[in-house]
Amino acid sequence: MFSPLRHAGYRHLFIAQVSALLGTGMATVALGLLAYDLAGANAGEILGAALAIKMIAYIGVAPFASALSARLPRKVLLVSLDGVRAGVAAALPFVGEAWQVYALMTVLYVASAAFTPAFQAMIPDLLPDEGKYTKALSLSRLAADLESVASPVLAALLLAVMSYSNLFAGTAVGFVVSALFVVTAVLPKLGKAAQKPFLQRLTGGMRLFALTPRLRGLLAISLATAAGGAMVFVNTVVLVQSRFGLSGQATAWALAAFGGGSMTAAVFLPRLLGRLTDRSAMVLGAATMTGVLLAGTWLAVSYVALLALWVIMGFGYSLTITPAGRALRRSSNADDRPALFAAQFALSHACWLIAYPVAGLVSAAVDPGAAFLVLAGLCATGTVLGLLIWPAHDPENLPHSHMNLPADDLHRREGRAGDDADHAHPFVIDERHDRWPTTKG
Repeated sequence: MFSPLRHAGYRHLFIAQVSALLGTGMATVALGLLAYDLAGANAGEILGAALAIKMIAYIGVAPFASALSARLPRKVLLVSLDGVRAGVAAALPFVGEAWQVYALMTVLYVASAAFTPAFQAMIPDLLPDEGKYTKALSLSRLAADLESVASPVLAALLLAVMSYSNLFAGTAVGFVVSALFVVTAVLPKLGKAAQKPFLQRLTGGMRLFALTPRLRGLLAISLATAAGGAMVFVNTVVLVQSRFGLSGQATAWALAAFGGGSMTAAVFLPRLLGRLTDRSAMVLGAATMTGVLLAGTWLAVSYVALLALWVIMGFGYSLTITPAGRALRRSSNADDRPALFAAQFALSHACWLIAYPVAGLVSAAVDPGAAFLVLAGLCATGTVLGLLIWPAHDPENLPHSHMNLPADDLHRREGRAGDDADHAHPFVIDERHDRWPTTKG
């Protein structure tokens, strides 16, 4: 898995990614504490709005990032975006009003939405070998998972000796370190090959979602994932510091418990996915999150109980996220895969855009117990829809017929099929296959 790190250019970018992730993770903890300082028990409202801004930025800005990165020097773009993020982090300790938080976080999230796709677009050029590229993707996923544990733990340790406002300084340092490693990375020159317009790629991905049953089911599971995750990210600070009267350090440890549950699931998932289908694992994870949300309505009465709930929630959360890439890969060919992943990025963040405001507004208007119950309903809706929409019988090779394909076409020879079908092979929607075949299960 670690062989891509032998490539100096990728190694520098990977360290830059890890530095930025740690900085972002500490900012997440500090933002919750800042919101509590500004609004007390209504902190969830500020967090919900700030995270909704994040989703809007990701949906609206990220689609254009690849076009932007194709027209600007890569180092200039990435270093400039890191500089913007460092500046925002350095300014956050000085805010005194909610609107100032919203304004600064808008700038931060817009910069992050532009940075991430530009960063990801360089990795295939640095590592053209498919095997090494796949390992690089795994390393990036591992870094993100570790950040969900490491950042809250680091924040908890720092909060023992300093105030939460100093965490924003750590965030700024993380972005500065990221910029320095980007500067020292040897990056390939931009290719001159023309790319499809983004709108065409995005439309193609949306078409795959509309016509592929497992992808429609995957979208429903994404709604369940967002519902469970939003409760954790928005209302942990309210539960820990308002309901239980504990410190910001306790808030950080609670978030770390969620990350620990997610990491535990990641360890067992390879073996688990050898026995379960992607559908079964993701539905199981969504059902687990629904159960935790329902239980939290009555059981989240102590800090220890919350830690236990968050560990289980993290486990279910990882079950719903990790197999998604496998389902996307199964549902597309190499040419259409970028469009499909772009569509997944937009649609999944749209689910978070629904869940974040619900988590914050219900908690502020009623109480966190009501937020548990409402989000349990949203999570259950996604779970049931995923179970119904994603076919239980979902083989890779599907027998089907081609009405307008000549009998001697080479495509007909890809596989044999019985009954009235022409042939069978791993099926995806593409130029030759414009509709999903009816299967017999």
